[in-house]
Amino acid sequence: MSTTSVPRFVRADGPDKVTGSGRYTADLTLTGTLVAKFKYAEVSHARIARLDVSAARAIPGVFAVLTQDDVPDVRFGPFVQDRTLFARDVVRFEGEIVAAVAAIDVPTAQRALNAIVVEYAPLPVVNDIEAALAADAPLVHEGWSQYGAADVLVRERNDASFASIAKGDVERGMAEADTVVHSRYVADGCHAAPIEPRAVVAQWEGNKVTIWTTTQVPFDARAGVCETLEMPASRVRIIVPHLGGGFGGKCGFHYEAHVAALAKATKRPVRLVFSRREEFIAPDRRREGIVFDFETGVKADGTIVARKVWLAIDNGAYTADAGFFSQLAAMHALGPYQVPNALAEAHLVYTNHQPSGSVRAPTAPQTCWALESHTDEVAKAIGMDPVAFRIKNAVATGKEGPSGQVYDEIGLVDCIEAATARAGYGDDLPDDEAIGVAIGWWPSFSAASGAYVKIDGDGSGQIITGAQECGTGAVMTLRQLVADELGMQPEDFELVYQDTSAAPYDMGATGSQTLFNNGRAAIAAAGQIAEQLKQLAADMLEASPADIVLADGAASVAGTPSRSVPITELAGIAAGGELLIGHGSGVPPAAQEVSGATCIGDVGMTAWVAPQFSCHAVRVKLDRDTGVARVLHVSTAHDSGTIINRIGATGQVEGGVMMGIGQALTEGTRYNDEGQQRNAALLEYKLQTCADAPPIDIHFVEINTPNAGPRGAKGLAEAPNVATAAAIANAIAKIAGTPIRQLPMTAERVWETMNTEGSPA
Repeated sequence: MSTTSVPRFVRADGPDKVTGSGRYTADLTLTGTLVAKFKYAEVSHARIARLDVSAARAIPGVFAVLTQDDVPDVRFGPFVQDRTLFARDVVRFEGEIVAAVAAIDVPTAQRALNAIVVEYAPLPVVNDIEAALAADAPLVHEGWSQYGAADVLVRERNDASFASIAKGDVERGMAEADTVVHSRYVADGCHAAPIEPRAVVAQWEGNKVTIWTTTQVPFDARAGVCETLEMPASRVRIIVPHLGGGFGGKCGFHYEAHVAALAKATKRPVRLVFSRREEFIAPDRRREGIVFDFETGVKADGTIVARKVWLAIDNGAYTADAGFFSQLAAMHALGPYQVPNALAEAHLVYTNHQPSGSVRAPTAPQTCWALESHTDEVAKAIGMDPVAFRIKNAVATGKEGPSGQVYDEIGLVDCIEAATARAGYGDDLPDDEAIGVAIGWWPSFSAASGAYVKIDGDGSGQIITGAQECGTGAVMTLRQLVADELGMQPEDFELVYQDTSAAPYDMGATGSQTLFNNGRAAIAAAGQIAEQLKQLAADMLEASPADIVLADGAASVAGTPSRSVPITELAGIAAGGELLIGHGSGVPPAAQEVSGATCIGDVGMTAWVAPQFSCHAVRVKLDRDTGVARVLHVSTAHDSGTIINRIGATGQVEGGVMMGIGQALTEGTRYNDEGQQRNAALLEYKLQTCADAPPIDIHFVEINTPNAGPRGAKGLAEAPNVATAAAIANAIAKIAGTPIRQLPMTAERVWETMNTEGSPA
């Protein structure tokens, strides 16, 4: 295991961001730009009885008012084609777009919105996840069976995607157990809440459109525009200026086609910038609420012999990218444990809520919270220390996980031992303080990617990548990887990225995949240039290319550093004839074939490539009189393979922990009886701030992981968000004397649990 740190270097995007000179999408203004505004449904479920936009179109200064009648009638969705750009016939959540306006300024656009007449015939609001699964429940989508969908999905009525994982004989396992523990937990949905609001600018030149947008996935956004506006990819260009955070909430295809359609109709550039309220109610990427039912059978010595899990996930009104969430949540519900007999059943359920989607580690933090709270209950039921219980049952190198996957070298037990030791677990504490422990896991997503690298005649370089930078620093780290391959410095390279017309494909800043996949592509491209440099140097130095070493800005003969030539000189020679250009895609690692489990609705999530593991140990102080919990210290240990950029990795853990604290204590979406959000504003939503940040101790268990990313690296951006809320919950439960069964664990819920015997929050 290595603990060697890497050299510091200046992030390419750093100076612009810290000086304020960097331009974000909302900063862009083109000559003649119009303002875009959306007319939202404002009701959760209703049939559109009348939609009249004629008065809005007649207002001076209004250049266009569009509805679904003005765009191709295309149903879209990555897993289920269940929606159109604008509502047609029925609205299914309060933030659904009914019409779009382009006007000369904001007041005029608002007058146009006010002039649009929409009359509704109310439909039953599907507000409860479990009730929505009943055979007689009202349907969110009456025509669900006619929608196109991925063949692997199992669907029925409001169940948009059912998945199960079955291994061994769970009933026999329960019968053989000495103790069986049953738990029920409920997690509210919550939001990504990036500080930068969504923004889109679109401009047409002839039959081609350029769209500047706040997306984490430029190529996915382009595909969405092409599909819904029925255009070839060659006529759509997506550019992302600096992105002010996303946390998964800006994944997928959002409003690019709406704004492009307005720009085409008006023959003018059009700009959309969301208000904070729109950020809460409109996007189809928010963290999903989930209901959990756990049952675990265990031997007296602490050995888990069986686990049964049922869960229902709030899909919201449309499926977005949540089609794989049921199987992903089932894996998280079984957890990184050795479970010989297991059954997990997960339902992705249509409701009249805002659609769910890929917010940082989708389904994982809330599922880990429920599972790890349940795990502490199981350990307590047999009188076993919860840390010892986890070490006994955790997956380890060569052991089999809940789906039958046998793991290569992994460091989960090392993480548990490191995090608990560094937290002082077992030390005496005041009676209003406790340390809670939780473990978590997350897959590394293996996908195709591409990069170009070139060296100019002056010896400077360019890395041209389709990868997207959303603030993590992953794209910035490509400079380090390429520089190491070529014996140069990271600062020698300029980055060209976030432009679909300049770079090869990448799936974007999603799934913690950027460095894992694009890092391999960049190294492969740099490797081609390295071979060219070695051949040029070998010719000049009268040596074999195999004996040439690239280091410290020069090519030299191995063992004879005096026989060398600067790379700048070699680049000048190449510029006069052969150019130094490389391209690479890397080979995505394949998932292990597993046969230990029977899976229904299998979307490919039963075996994880290079899984990441973590343990968080959190010290919490609880005021029993008020139910207010305060996080005093967080100790983290992560197996994310080899750490390439320690500064960036540390920042990801710090950010993930803070997001987890918010999810644990304050962040949760509240709905009224009509399915409308009650706290769609930062004042009521209660994000954590710098003032709430505790000391965070960070440790990396570094293992050069086979079948992983560059140099044995795994993903990292999402994993630190997984176990934090669970560890906080277990600390609170120790002090309160009972688990808190609803997330977030607000002061009111904690107080009510402690003061209502036998009643959940």
